[in-house]
Amino acid sequence: MNYLRLVKITGIIFILLVLLLNVPYILLIQNFEYDDILRESVDYVLQKFQTGGAGLILTWFTFGFAALLFVPASILLHQIMEREDTPYLKTATCMGVLSGILQSVGLMRWVFVVPILANLYTSSTASSATQEAVSVVYQVVHQYGGVVIGEYLGQTLLVFWTLGVGVAMLHSSLFKSWIAYFGLMTVPLLILGHSELFATAMPSLPVLELTPIGFILWEVWIFMIGISLLRVPPHRVFMN
Repeated sequence: MNYLRLVKITGIIFILLVLLLNVPYILLIQNFEYDDILRESVDYVLQKFQTGGAGLILTWFTFGFAALLFVPASILLHQIMEREDTPYLKTATCMGVLSGILQSVGLMRWVFVVPILANLYTSSTASSATQEAVSVVYQVVHQYGGVVIGEYLGQTLLVFWTLGVGVAMLHSSLFKSWIAYFGLMTVPLLILGHSELFATAMPSLPVLELTPIGFILWEVWIFMIGISLLRVPPHRVFMN
């Protein structure tokens, strides 16, 4: 494929990634009280989820698919940025691919696991014992699939991808240096935001609610990557 065309396609995919992440996210805020609902009781969450029906499940599926789109985005960015003086970029790309997969797995619990639990919990024939059992299963699935796999592992790998790509950008003619520094700026915010995850197991730990700020800035950075690749002059493309 023509190199200039590959650069433009990569830019389009990064812009689509931001759109596909934010459209379902906004719908979840409007229709499911996300992500404040995660602090509510299991009874409230499952009742609310059951009320959402197929539309809510499809919204979660779109959100999970958007996270999976980060896999080809990472690979394409690696292909257009790879240089002899950035050997670490290959490792960063592998981390980006794994991050996309793990975050998608974490989100897909709302598509393939939670609906079953919600059906069991809200069934007119469900006994109190059944509801208690479902409640325990939900909490385990949420903690392991969501917190451990999707958030901690997925986001930690994402931090290393951001770090590797940000440094590589400083060596690339495709991006201005301030864009690289903007991405690197999000790294400490995402790392400190992990305090929220550890607090789920150790409530006495202080919590720094920086993850939402970090991710908003990170998505702005991803959007800027896409715009930069679409607007980069041809002579700078072939200098890379």
